[in-house]
Amino acid sequence: MIDFVTPNNNEEEFISIADKLGYKELSFLYNINDYLDKQKKFKIKNTDIKVDIGILADNRSIYEIKNKLKDEKAFIVVKSSTNDKDIIERLKPNIIFSFEENTRKDFIHQRASGLNHILCKSAKENNVTIGFSIKSILDAENKQEILGRMMQNMKLCRKYKIKTIIASFAQKPLEMRNVHDLASLFEILMGR
Repeated sequence: MIDFVTPNNNEEEFISIADKLGYKELSFLYNINDYLDKQKKFKIKNTDIKVDIGILADNRSIYEIKNKLKDEKAFIVVKSSTNDKDIIERLKPNIIFSFEENTRKDFIHQRASGLNHILCKSAKENNVTIGFSIKSILDAENKQEILGRMMQNMKLCRKYKIKTIIASFAQKPLEMRNVHDLASLFEILMGR
């Protein structure tokens, strides 16, 4: 099991908590400037947990990332925004997550979940994984609305055979959740 987190010079705390929660792998996500800096001098002391680093992007930093990395391969994770189709097709990130956080009101017979068949086809063609964030649920005022949107998005992902992942995307170590809790939530979202 892997978790994706966004540390702020507290990597050791994240590793300690991840070890207690049963994770085998942890991926630290940084903005592009911190990523380039950490890539050069990233060292982790004795740990049984495999640690990777990647880039956390948003729709404003996409082109900056493309310019700075050019031909270099980096693990890129993008938070959903208004131009998801463009991001999926041009940047081709490894993961795009939090479609459920859009601010549109739900329709009468369908939730405004941020994901649709067009985005699903594009994600499938470009080998982009759809991510589900526990932080979205924890921070939401209407948790039931976010869960409903996640369930709808999970159905779309299954229909179009898109790879999915659920992670905490925590900014603080105590926002992380147990491996078994995430697995259980994933099973519920899938409707099994």
